[in-house]
Amino acid sequence: MADTLRLNPHVAELPPYNAGMNIAVARSKTGLTDIAALASNENPYGCSPKVTAALASLDPSRYADPACVILRDALSRKIGVAGNRIVIGNGSEEMIAAVCRAVLRPDATVVAMIPGFGLHEIEPRANGAKIIKIPMTKDLRFDLEAMTTALREKPSIFFISSPSNPVGPALRQDQLSSLIAAVPKETLLVFDEAYFEFCDGNTPDGLKTLADSAISWVVLRTFSKAYGLAGLRVGYAVASDERLAQAMSSAKTPFNVNAAAQLAAVAALDDENWMRVSVESVVKERRRMAAAIASLDLFVPDSETNFLFIDVGCDSSIAFDHFLSHGVIVKPWKEPEFASFIRVTVGLPAENDRFLEALRSLKDKLPEAKVAS
Repeated sequence: MADTLRLNPHVAELPPYNAGMNIAVARSKTGLTDIAALASNENPYGCSPKVTAALASLDPSRYADPACVILRDALSRKIGVAGNRIVIGNGSEEMIAAVCRAVLRPDATVVAMIPGFGLHEIEPRANGAKIIKIPMTKDLRFDLEAMTTALREKPSIFFISSPSNPVGPALRQDQLSSLIAAVPKETLLVFDEAYFEFCDGNTPDGLKTLADSAISWVVLRTFSKAYGLAGLRVGYAVASDERLAQAMSSAKTPFNVNAAAQLAAVAALDDENWMRVSVESVVKERRRMAAAIASLDLFVPDSETNFLFIDVGCDSSIAFDHFLSHGVIVKPWKEPEFASFIRVTVGLPAENDRFLEALRSLKDKLPEAKVAS
């Protein structure tokens, strides 16, 4: 009988991934047709026209290149790293899974941040690892002292996103240098730079900084955010050496990145100007939104991403329902210590205005919302 089947206990006990609500689901639940999808950090300006043109040449009857040679060559030229140290994934999320499969052994220890990206916990736990979470400071900045202390225990992997997902700030150069100096030779540093393109000019390039270090590392980046390819799922990992990259390649499935995603990513790299212009527009709107939120006396940490992390002063599930009733999808944060926070994507100006209007409405009834929570 099915109930006698023995399941992998590590997988059976995993927490669910906190995904943003789909637009179609939101329309079904609300009866509204005009929905502002501000939960999943997509690029509101879409993708480059060169991507659309490239996809017109797609022959879906043929298998994709399992080695992603053309895309790896294009990335190699762009970032100045040998192609045999680049691994392409079905989103950078798949690379998180691949690095865990390649490195972790039963009962290994992994360090991650809180609040943090869910898969930095889910994938290690799926491989039987023990998770140690390092809190950010009370004002939601990186706690270098706490991270350094955790690294003294020589964990197998240390996951950190910079800029932080879901909070938004990025490590300064001195902080990143201090962190690298604290990483023991037994530890792999996985440096998640999914939002790297949105950083200001003073934020260090993690890939370039790590290239000069002697530690083992993996840098994760994606085409989902700044390049507007979220629906095609393509990201990549850069490893400190070929041996590590090969282990990650062996840990993923063959034909893991479909032909459309490979074509689109190559075309996107060929139109960096489009990406930069769209990013500049998003950053301008992010600053406007942050100022408006702060004027409501709500806590919003500094962000170098395309989203904002906001303490709305009530249970995030109640806030989510409020925004949804106004036709706006946000992401309610589920980690217990941050249950009054939501994460909102920076959208088009009209979408952001709609969010801000709904936020003001929520704040006006905060005492009622707090009681309900």
